[in-house]
Amino acid sequence: MKLYLNALGIVTPLGVGKESVAINLFAGSRSGLIERHDIVPDRPARVGAVDMDLPLIPDSLRDFDCRNNRLALAALQEIEPDVTTAIRRYGKDRIAVIVGTSTSGLAEGEEALAIRLRKGSWPPDFRYSQQELGNVAEFVARVLGVDGPAYTVATACSSSGKAFASAQRLLEAGLCDAAIVGGVDALCRMTVNGFHALESLAVGYCQPFSRNRDGINVGEGAAIFLVSREPGPVLLLGVGESSDAHHISAPDPQGTGAIRAMQLALNAASIPPSAIDYVNLHGTGTRLNDHMEGHAIARMFGTGIFCSSTKSMSGHMLGAAGAGEAAFLWLALNPEFSQGRLPPHVWDGAADPEIPALNLVSIGTRTGLKTRSAMLSNSFAFGGSNVALVLGRGW
Repeated sequence: MKLYLNALGIVTPLGVGKESVAINLFAGSRSGLIERHDIVPDRPARVGAVDMDLPLIPDSLRDFDCRNNRLALAALQEIEPDVTTAIRRYGKDRIAVIVGTSTSGLAEGEEALAIRLRKGSWPPDFRYSQQELGNVAEFVARVLGVDGPAYTVATACSSSGKAFASAQRLLEAGLCDAAIVGGVDALCRMTVNGFHALESLAVGYCQPFSRNRDGINVGEGAAIFLVSREPGPVLLLGVGESSDAHHISAPDPQGTGAIRAMQLALNAASIPPSAIDYVNLHGTGTRLNDHMEGHAIARMFGTGIFCSSTKSMSGHMLGAAGAGEAAFLWLALNPEFSQGRLPPHVWDGAADPEIPALNLVSIGTRTGLKTRSAMLSNSFAFGGSNVALVLGRGW
């Protein structure tokens, strides 16, 4: 069964909406990575932040009010007309919602706890349900007025990549005719300080695959798709999932799980590695991840394939990273937005001799406007939860 990514709504540190994100993505902009002094107690932290006035949550859904859901709403507004058409075509009970996240409303929980510690009571507008991981899927379903299966996937940094696998299974099982699929994560102190405690937070800009890399820039954002069997601009060709459970936070240095996820995605797409034109690397900028992934890519595709990590522009959007980077593929595969350009690899250019010399994309690199193209995106999470997505055009 062919599945299509019919519509995309996106809000990231690279911009709001497809046009804005595309302009900054292909230009290699780092303007969304800003320095904040109010997150980590003992030092500044550079993070990927969405700089816009987010839409207000409707009064009827006030209990869902948190930054995470406002980010989701901003992305949903871009695809709402397409969803309305899908509801008329299929019925609201035949549209599913599968969304990945890792933070939900934790930022609001942090603020509420600070007030409680200071004043002795919780603020009257605080709702514990804002922090529940399932909150965002219920919110999306309520906003759009759909009644199909609705749930949240929370597998850390692979969450919204795995949401595509869940949606694919629901569609193939005939449990829905269309699905709202994506991811959303908002910045919060707990996450940024957690990476700081792991000594995985970059001092300045993250430098994926550089010998000078020292960690990540945490980011926030939302990317949400309408997925169906109806022909659309981009195909979901294949999804591959694996779980190597090597370590609670470190990747398997041999890349066994990463390679398996990529191979399963290619198998599902029924295409060989040579058919892939570009790989969006997980590319966090941590020493262990980049070393593992560099060797895994070289084993799977050789060192000639175009590849890049977009996290040096968007930051690591955590639970939203899989969907956000799938959105970057969607833009790259759509000539209207890319004109054949690829997302560049923005870094200091200092190659690590312990990583194979990958073909990292320079700003302005083009594949040409091919009739048929396929691209792959990786997302690897704590605990060895891995997913690879293959998207394409013209298959």
